[in-house]
Amino acid sequence: MSTGTTKLDVVVSDVVPVNDLVTRFHFRRRDGELLPTFSGGAHVVVEMRDGDRTRLNPYSLMGSPLDTREYTISVRRDDVGRGGSLFMHRQVKPGLEMVISNPVNLFSLDLRAKKHLMLAGGIGITPFMAQTSQLAGSGGNFELHYTCRTASLGTYADVLRERYGNRVRLYHDDREERIDLDRLLSSQPLGTHLYVCGPAGMINWVRDRAAALGWPSETVHFEHFAAPQPGAPFDVELAVSGKTIRVGEQQSLLEAIEAAGVDPPYLCRGGVCGQCETNVISFDGKFIHNDHWLSEEDHRSGCKIMPCVSRFEGKSLVLER
Repeated sequence: MSTGTTKLDVVVSDVVPVNDLVTRFHFRRRDGELLPTFSGGAHVVVEMRDGDRTRLNPYSLMGSPLDTREYTISVRRDDVGRGGSLFMHRQVKPGLEMVISNPVNLFSLDLRAKKHLMLAGGIGITPFMAQTSQLAGSGGNFELHYTCRTASLGTYADVLRERYGNRVRLYHDDREERIDLDRLLSSQPLGTHLYVCGPAGMINWVRDRAAALGWPSETVHFEHFAAPQPGAPFDVELAVSGKTIRVGEQQSLLEAIEAAGVDPPYLCRGGVCGQCETNVISFDGKFIHNDHWLSEEDHRSGCKIMPCVSRFEGKSLVLER
């Protein structure tokens, strides 16, 4: 696990079904000591050893940062994904020993803010569980708007309403309840920071409207870990290590590089942090960029790729690895 941080040997202490799609997992250190401290918005990368294949997926920590006796994450089952969420739902049981990374925070609260305005969609509620707990413990000013498909799939909605009352507003798609985003963004006091986590479409909508309404970019925070997408297999030459590798249909470029014995850096594995950014030496074909890190100019130039989530189609690709 090349996160630049220490691996943590943990044991699964509890597995709790939350609703039809989401399950919560609790981890404690195998040696019984406290886990490292973290702040609201942090995530860990969970190592899943599935036969001869190892998957590494990021998940937001959702427990109170004030209690590090255990870490908790929630995983939404994806029946058509690459298999990580199905592994967690089907194979992870209490007592299983696993390996996770130290916490990394790419979605931290800006504690200079006078107010924290939070927008969550679906499983994107998880980082806000820790953030609201952190703010409530320090007397921070926040309000949370949470949209989900149905009341039954409103993960932790009842818990949040019980804890924070009218600071939490719920919206249900099946009831045609919608966030009045322009009104909400236009009515915030000076010094408010905006945080959004959820589906890519929601994040883009919120960011675009905030920009159009004059919100400074430094006050708008978002998190969305893009899952690596399957695609046609392709070959890659790694110039520095002198290896030629094959990227499988269900394999990310980053996973293929790691399987070849090369150890690239990463923090998120979701196209957000920029740690695995790789220079392209030459190519004949087209890139399928799925990241949230590179600029549109970088995407058009073909000079860089984020191997954690992006793919390639064509005759040849040579990377500086």
